[in-house]
Amino acid sequence: MDSHEKIQGSKRSILHLDQDTFFVSVERLRDSRLSGKPVIIGGMGDRGVVASCSYEARKWGVHSAMPMKQARRMCPAAIYIRGDMELYSRYSDMVTSVIAEKAPLFEKASIDEHYIDLSGMDRFFGCNRWASELKQGIIKETGLPVSFGLSLNKSVAKIAAGEAKPNGHMEVGENRIRGFLDPLSVGKIPMVGPKTCYSLRNMGIYTIGTLRNIPPGMFENILGKNGREIWLRANGIDNRKVQPWTEQKSVNSETTFSNDTIDISHINNILLGLCEQLAFRLRKNRQLTSCVTIKIRYSNYDTHSLQKKLPAYTAFDHILIPVCKELFSRLYTRRMRLRLVGIQFSRLIRGVQQLDMFEDTPEMARLYQAMDSVRSRYGQGVIYRAAGRCT
Repeated sequence: MDSHEKIQGSKRSILHLDQDTFFVSVERLRDSRLSGKPVIIGGMGDRGVVASCSYEARKWGVHSAMPMKQARRMCPAAIYIRGDMELYSRYSDMVTSVIAEKAPLFEKASIDEHYIDLSGMDRFFGCNRWASELKQGIIKETGLPVSFGLSLNKSVAKIAAGEAKPNGHMEVGENRIRGFLDPLSVGKIPMVGPKTCYSLRNMGIYTIGTLRNIPPGMFENILGKNGREIWLRANGIDNRKVQPWTEQKSVNSETTFSNDTIDISHINNILLGLCEQLAFRLRKNRQLTSCVTIKIRYSNYDTHSLQKKLPAYTAFDHILIPVCKELFSRLYTRRMRLRLVGIQFSRLIRGVQQLDMFEDTPEMARLYQAMDSVRSRYGQGVIYRAAGRCT
């Protein structure tokens, strides 16, 4: 094992906070009659998917990302809700506000997950005690249950939080890491998705302990470039830092026309292409946006912009493109030639794009994965919407 790949010492202390069945918990705040009952949130059509489900529904085998049609067969007595992403985002912001008031350094990893770097706090207060008081503060301020895991790095803390659910907590110290990880399923490793988990099990690798004892070079040959990283996580090694979160981070792109134009069709096509490029950049960087800004500059250099906050974080083209078009149509009010158009995505958080909980299908997610794979291998311009090529 390389020297830089050793399990980190006691200098690091990372907390992972995970809201329990977040969407369901918010719905139960709105309607207490849902408490104790099987609740499933997601797309209402047969091609929709499950966005979230209560523990009562999970007892019937229902889980997130399952086709809604299958969930209805498995748990017909459940209460089905389409969901309200705007409401969930508001509660997510409330949780983040509580954390921001108290945490020395935190990262918002998704709508319902946060990492906090508590390194060094043991000398003054005690990390577990601090985390427990923060947990109680979140419950008091929002009414939402939350679980947390505390360990030397992000991966182990996240796994510990998952094992602590529902509404629990778990601390995994340096001497306990391997003993804690070894008996767990390989599917508990954050990097291991369903396909990789299936492949590993076909090779007889069911537990993290079995995976850990495979030589790293051999594992890299089996799973490619991610193989070594997965092996490191199985050994309790994760050197990633907590990334400071700020709503001000943004990505943007703009085009200055070679000739000022009033051609609306051409301008919309340029906007579509810019949107595609930025959305791909977000997905590649594992980021999501919740605010879109459109900028235009007229031929006389007058510059105007208009923004819209989205009801949910996203990095999907088909969600962002209509917003860009809407903003442009509202912003471009003078029959004057344009010199420049631009797009900015802001209020970014780190996280992997989930399915649009109430509209998209698994086929939509696989389409994005396939397109992004081609772009990553051959270049971003190799695949694009027919109307969206930026030249």
